[in-house]
Amino acid sequence: MNEPRPRILRDLLADVAVISPAKIPEIIINGVVFDSRQVQPGDCFIALSGGSADGHRYINLAIKNGAAAVVGMQPGIQADVPYIQVADTRHALALISAAFHGYPGRSLFVIGVTGTDGKTTTSNMIYQILLAAGLRVGIISTVNAVIGSEEVDTGFHVTTPEAPDVQRYLSRMLAAGLTHVVLEATSHGLAQERVTACEFDLGVVTNITHEHLDYHGSYEAYREAKSRLFTGLADTAVKTRGNLRAAILNLDDSSYEYMRAIAPGPQVTYSTRQRADYYVKGFTTSADGMTFDVHTTQGAFPFKTHLVGEYNISNCLAAIAATVGAMGLPMTTAQAGITALEGVPGRMELINLGQNFTAIVDFAHTPNALQRALETARTLTNGKVIAVFGSAGLRDREKRRMMAETSVDLADISILTAEDPRTESLDGILAEMARGAESHGAVEGKTFFQVPDRGDAIRTAVRMAKPGDLVIACGKGHEQSMCFGETEYPWDDRTAMKAALAELLGIPGVEMPYLPTQETKDT
Repeated sequence: MNEPRPRILRDLLADVAVISPAKIPEIIINGVVFDSRQVQPGDCFIALSGGSADGHRYINLAIKNGAAAVVGMQPGIQADVPYIQVADTRHALALISAAFHGYPGRSLFVIGVTGTDGKTTTSNMIYQILLAAGLRVGIISTVNAVIGSEEVDTGFHVTTPEAPDVQRYLSRMLAAGLTHVVLEATSHGLAQERVTACEFDLGVVTNITHEHLDYHGSYEAYREAKSRLFTGLADTAVKTRGNLRAAILNLDDSSYEYMRAIAPGPQVTYSTRQRADYYVKGFTTSADGMTFDVHTTQGAFPFKTHLVGEYNISNCLAAIAATVGAMGLPMTTAQAGITALEGVPGRMELINLGQNFTAIVDFAHTPNALQRALETARTLTNGKVIAVFGSAGLRDREKRRMMAETSVDLADISILTAEDPRTESLDGILAEMARGAESHGAVEGKTFFQVPDRGDAIRTAVRMAKPGDLVIACGKGHEQSMCFGETEYPWDDRTAMKAALAELLGIPGVEMPYLPTQETKDT
């Protein structure tokens, strides 16, 4: 593994707005860390403020663990090592991390993908197209990071890794001889400057719908966080290969006019409903995916994807607009790349143990995504659609009602269950969801059910299913844990679905993962 070489503190702070001291000491820094527990001798500790903890409270612990310097925002801190006061430690963390790794983004072609839904799928489509073009490309998504032949887990839950991790991945990609990288940028990742100094050449937006309003406060603030991917294009450093600084915009999305106004460089549009630079007029669904024609000023080009759902046509268009429209790759390369993508973990993923109904696990965890998933599910069966889903604790509360309303409108049976309740009352969350279901005419015990234990909820769904029906578990997708209180319990919906199906069929299989709700469920 390529290890970064030590750096001079003064050099690391060259692009940072330093308040004090006037002269930065020339000391050697071995690493950049924001968690005092992870400090190693010679590291620079960045004291982040905000959220549930204030890093300034842990300065002494960081020094005890060997920190050679500390960067913070509070004035007048007296420490046994150099203390550098800056205007914004989150911004400083990104810049210092990039400098420590030698600004790897400046030597790579970096494509950023943001949006409420479809980021991971679109990122993987772009990645496959670039592979088909023969380019040496890596990807950093909320699922994993792929560096050449190595795959790295990026964490339990879906958000962009912190700035030191992002810059380390970029550095490793550069050292491995890669030239291009696809980077999935969440709203938290953008707002918290985790992808600052990544030096984006190209920004792609899928859509901006109702999500994370608990954190951002309003749709406008959420949209502004997403837009940082595009306003930041103007700050991309000059690169020897040139500066594209292009924006790929969804003409169908309500964010389009706003994004069009703020994106500084060339723009390429795509649409599934109207004329755009890249658009479709319709599609055909079959047992093994979809076919559609992409229309441009140069004519119509046939495409095939193994994915299903009209929303995935939009994701395909975003990837095509980025690679063909902005980067100038041949349409034939895009065709090959789109076809090459067999699927994305936890996205409309079929689970088949030989049962006589369809079982699917999907990541849909927003009202818009749930609507799209259920609309797609309806096209895949002539039987009933049975949906299992929840709504996370300590997150946007309005979403709970909206998710339940969406499901009872589109599914035949809705089973409300746990999804990362965190420190909130699960019963309280389910009660809010139940009120939403009832407001749209659903009847508890008939068209919707409350089953707090997620494993039991999935069991209930598969037991209800008749031949030809479809069971879909939404909200967790590829995620590998579920949070109760402050504890992350190992959990995978795909494993749970396999366990429930094996039990139903009476065949050997995996065990149902443990959740604390198993101890309190009705017997």
